[in-house]
Amino acid sequence: MMFQHILISTAKATLDDLRLPFEGPVTVELSNETRERIERAHKVITDLVARGDVIYGVNTGFGKLADRRISKDELLELQRRVVESHMVGVGPSFGEATVRGMMVVKLLSLCQGHSGLRLEVVQLLLDMINHDVLPVIPSQGSVGASGDLAPLSHMAGVMTGHGQVRIGRKIYNAVEGLRSVGLDPAELGPKEGVALINGVQASTALALQGLFAAEKVLNAAITAGALTLEATAGRQEALDARIQAIRGQIGQITVAASLRNLVAESEILAHEFEGRRLQDPYSLRCMPQVFGASLDLLEQAARVLEREANAVSDNPLVFPDDEVVLSGGNFHGEPVAFASDMIAMALCEIGSITERRTAMIVDTSMSGLPPFLVEGAGLNSGFLMAQVTSAALVAENKTKAFPTSVDSIPTSAGQEDHVSMATHGGVRLQPMAQNAAYVVAIELLAAAQGSEMRDGGPSAPALKPVFELVRARSQYLDQDRALANDMEAVAADILSGSYLPHGAVPLVGNAS
Repeated sequence: MMFQHILISTAKATLDDLRLPFEGPVTVELSNETRERIERAHKVITDLVARGDVIYGVNTGFGKLADRRISKDELLELQRRVVESHMVGVGPSFGEATVRGMMVVKLLSLCQGHSGLRLEVVQLLLDMINHDVLPVIPSQGSVGASGDLAPLSHMAGVMTGHGQVRIGRKIYNAVEGLRSVGLDPAELGPKEGVALINGVQASTALALQGLFAAEKVLNAAITAGALTLEATAGRQEALDARIQAIRGQIGQITVAASLRNLVAESEILAHEFEGRRLQDPYSLRCMPQVFGASLDLLEQAARVLEREANAVSDNPLVFPDDEVVLSGGNFHGEPVAFASDMIAMALCEIGSITERRTAMIVDTSMSGLPPFLVEGAGLNSGFLMAQVTSAALVAENKTKAFPTSVDSIPTSAGQEDHVSMATHGGVRLQPMAQNAAYVVAIELLAAAQGSEMRDGGPSAPALKPVFELVRARSQYLDQDRALANDMEAVAADILSGSYLPHGAVPLVGNAS
């Protein structure tokens, strides 16, 4: 198994770095400067504790119990109990990629030098990542402030010998799993438990995972739309750069350029014939505007999440230069919640306009192709039911797209009186991306069928490899057969990134 490598240094992690844990196992290395800033922050904690200063979460209770002072001989017990008492997650466990991403994002946060942990505790988390020891973390139980307490506590619990881990295909109890790779559980010192469980790293990982899936879906949708445009002999005039330029929306300009490249030198689109539509329906004509707006949303989400992955969001925070510890609210997940809502809206709209193109291409009065893209319609149903599936998936995504960030339920006896629900916002993104991938897969299958019916396949050079990619998974439909496996195969290709180079609009985040 190949492990990709991430170096944590004083430089910020990029969007490309953040992709890696979601693609497979990684190894992580800390620079000397990173190790030094971790140790500097820890020294502040040890000095203040030795001096007897009152520090929230170090020698006090938590939340509504912050005014309860903890005696010196109970400080280690406080950190043990805060982890175990917060291990209250329920429901299905997060997938391996989500947990791996969460661990890497948490490590990035701890390595900024404002959390106050000992280097050996940070090293344990790093070693778990490097051995791909993945805590079993329930997916339900976080409201996104005070951070993702329940999910992160299940991660921290493993580090202290509690809970379960997944190594390869086997599940172990925490102690057994750690020792199988030569690691031992840690006894947490002052500040370390609260630093591990506080923060929005679960929400951020879920949002990043959804973002990268949405990027693949969008690029596949752009290629599918171009294939449909040619298969239905649409008008490429709507893609003209001058139209996009006078509106000035960056995403629209970018998507229109991609679509122009995909249909460039199309003999089909260059050929005039009697009865050809003067104007296309919006699902074709407004692809730059709708896909472009979706791209803009995803780029904004990418910038927010890239910053958040490099952020420190536990509490309290250590400032070594000033030798102070300050209590604030960086654990509130509102930026991540908004980013997840943006990704959800983009996924919903990408699927919505894509389904409309599928409905258009199977309608002989709109496409000029045989009804439901099959010869002998009546005896054959062709793509009739595939479009119904597409409509059902779009409807499902509409219910999931409602903003989670507008909800809040007070917790902790009113101390935590406004929460972000960022975790809920992130959890829905993978199912939404899967649904949208199916919707785009159905259009790709229909567009390939329509292209072959119209002219034996696409004439635009850039569309030919797209057509072949579809045909590698699904052959021409000459009579009815089950299409479910074809849809699954093409959707899997979409989510693996096979269509990303053809769409050619990768996210760049803060590099832009």
